[in-house]
Amino acid sequence: MSHLFYQGRGRKPVLDQARGVYMWDKDGKRYLDGSSGAMVCNIGHSNPNVLAAMRQQMEKSTFGYRLHFETEASEKLAARLAALSPKGLNKVFFVSGGSEAVESALKVARQYMKAVGQGSRWKVISRQPSYHGSTLGALAVTGYEPLSAPFEPMMRQMPKIPAPRAYLDGLNPNDLETGRYYAHMLAAKIDEEGPESVMAFIVEPIGGASTGALVPPVGYMERIREICDEYGILMIADEVMTGAGRTGRFLGSDHWSARPDILVMSKGIGSGYVPLGAMIADDHLVEAVLDAGGFAHGYTYAGNPLACAAGLAVVEEIESQGLCANATRIGEKLLARLHGLMQKHDMIGDVRGKGLLTAFELMADRDKKTPLPKEWNAYQRVVDIAYEKGLIVYSRRTRDGIEGDHILVCPPLITSDTNLDEIIEGLDASLTQFSGEIAGKAA
Repeated sequence: MSHLFYQGRGRKPVLDQARGVYMWDKDGKRYLDGSSGAMVCNIGHSNPNVLAAMRQQMEKSTFGYRLHFETEASEKLAARLAALSPKGLNKVFFVSGGSEAVESALKVARQYMKAVGQGSRWKVISRQPSYHGSTLGALAVTGYEPLSAPFEPMMRQMPKIPAPRAYLDGLNPNDLETGRYYAHMLAAKIDEEGPESVMAFIVEPIGGASTGALVPPVGYMERIREICDEYGILMIADEVMTGAGRTGRFLGSDHWSARPDILVMSKGIGSGYVPLGAMIADDHLVEAVLDAGGFAHGYTYAGNPLACAAGLAVVEEIESQGLCANATRIGEKLLARLHGLMQKHDMIGDVRGKGLLTAFELMADRDKKTPLPKEWNAYQRVVDIAYEKGLIVYSRRTRDGIEGDHILVCPPLITSDTNLDEIIEGLDASLTQFSGEIAGKAA
């Protein structure tokens, strides 16, 4: 009997230990963590340098409330993150997770608009589908119906524009006009809502769980930045999943000339060692808010010294081990191997991603982009089969959370060529088994 409950009644084996890219349950079965948990454990499990940094901090203090003390750990991590962020984004607000980081970004954006005399601006445009968190404020900008629909009476839904899914629309993602086509949807939505009411646009530089590692078309991010400037709205980059080296750069937005005004991070900067996230904002935004009376926001564990000590050690590992470069190298090989699986398995309709944020989408007809019947629950069944075989991967419903199936393959940034072989072998075997299971249904 368990007294815990989360999404459902399903049970899993009890975790015993984890090292590097591997995890073991209490029965001794080994699993390869092919999704870094929920795209969290960027540097792998049980890194000795991070554990040592945590022990050292625990010997000094594990908590210091921000209204009572400043801490060396939080100051050092803030300085390091500011140095790794785009020029001018020097103000850091620590939180415990991605949803808190997004909530913080939305609030500082709103307070900035009030501080500069533009209090009529409050709307945040986001994309459909997208994922920005599960708290009510973050959920209002999330475009994933199964998660938001039950709570709509409790919140104010924010306006959405279509995510740039060129592959589904039959457009060439390498054509500059494709990027401009999708970016124009932002300008059109701002005009529709009334420019005087729009405060910000929040975007995942590379799509996360809701769109399955969706890389934007050429020119999209740069044009989005221009539109935000033209209308005087803020650009918020949701780097919760794409940050901390996951895509081959420290930040996902570093792949384009599209500097955000605010960015949010979590997952990879704590790398599973501690709950940790951050909002990083442009100096002039924060100064305006502080001059107007201060930021009306806070969390008990903001800037926790133990969490920040762990986060600083994680960032140091990413840099000292060259993990951004390894994510690029192994990520290119992973995409090539996934394309190889696509040639073998007809149900793979698309392969996409950047660095070690990759995914493949399952379809009934690759040419027509027809999804598999949703009642087959392919996204869950393939994950379950892989888990039985000792491979952990992640999945979601591609098309607004209602139908369509994609599998995210996002192993830790320390992944080796040998680990990559294991991942592909596990996926191949899992897809083969699933194909056999649905053969009768398809007929």
